[in-house]
Amino acid sequence: MSAEASVGSHAASSAQCTVSQPPQHNSDEHRNQGLLGSKYVKLNVGGSLHYTTVQTLSKEDSLLRSICNGGTEVTIDSEGWVVLDRCGRHFGLVLNFLRDGSVPLPEDHRELDEVLKEAQYYRVQGLVQHCLSAMQKQKDVFESVCHIPMITSAKEEQKMISTCRKPVVKLQNNRGNNKYSYTSNSDDNLLKNIELFDKLVLRFNGRVLFVKDVLGDEICCWSFYGEGRKIAEVCCTSIVYATEKKQTKVEFPEARIFEETLNILIYENSRVLGSLHLLDARGSGSSLGAGHSEEEGAVGGDRRVRRIHVRRHIMHDERGHGQQTVYKD
Repeated sequence: MSAEASVGSHAASSAQCTVSQPPQHNSDEHRNQGLLGSKYVKLNVGGSLHYTTVQTLSKEDSLLRSICNGGTEVTIDSEGWVVLDRCGRHFGLVLNFLRDGSVPLPEDHRELDEVLKEAQYYRVQGLVQHCLSAMQKQKDVFESVCHIPMITSAKEEQKMISTCRKPVVKLQNNRGNNKYSYTSNSDDNLLKNIELFDKLVLRFNGRVLFVKDVLGDEICCWSFYGEGRKIAEVCCTSIVYATEKKQTKVEFPEARIFEETLNILIYENSRVLGSLHLLDARGSGSSLGAGHSEEEGAVGGDRRVRRIHVRRHIMHDERGHGQQTVYKD
């Protein structure tokens, strides 16, 4: 009886092992095929909960499709949430791209790079290409934007001009210098000079360094530099007399300013030999238009600075007959 009991006990334990093992196998099978039998999927991405469909996740040949068809092992918690160990900040954007085929991307470059990293991890190639295209557009825009450094002293400005390898155009303006009253057209002409400066910045961006200086005493004066030294200067202001009153007159010599800007492009490639000779050859013989030119010797041998002032203004003093006419720049 003891032998039979022993045999019976062994048979019972074998049967118990046989019974206990299949449920464990069925649990693994359910874990691997749970998403295949489901229409909806609950995703827990780094604590961010999302509810979507298997059809949405399977739209592209991505890691998410592989999770749905059982090709990639995933962790499912006791409540049926598929747990993904990723930051869930941009996962909603990934889902929206799978749903619609396109999605608005963040304008901030850092956030856009984060979206790209998530798209690459989930292998959503459509979103990857979308991010790369947006980054290229941002790069093209950034390349055309002017970078404006803040200069806080005249010494810092001189150092920047002397060390810059590009030609330099500087507009010195100081509207606050109201030592004398202004003529009726001075304000308009001053604004026109400033607007021309902004237009030249956009047109010659990358080829010429533009400096706007409001530290000096000049009301409106253009300076042109090449290889760290001043090549030409166009002064747009003069003092005139009218009815016992001094007035500051601001001119707008647009053609002269544009011409001098083109002239300093000779210094764009400062390493090219012979550029100085070309400039010196045409410096003294160039047409001065309606302006008056005075050449003054500059430091460095025979190098000269072309100082161009607007036409001298001659106005008669109306205080009485026989008084002398006053000539002022």
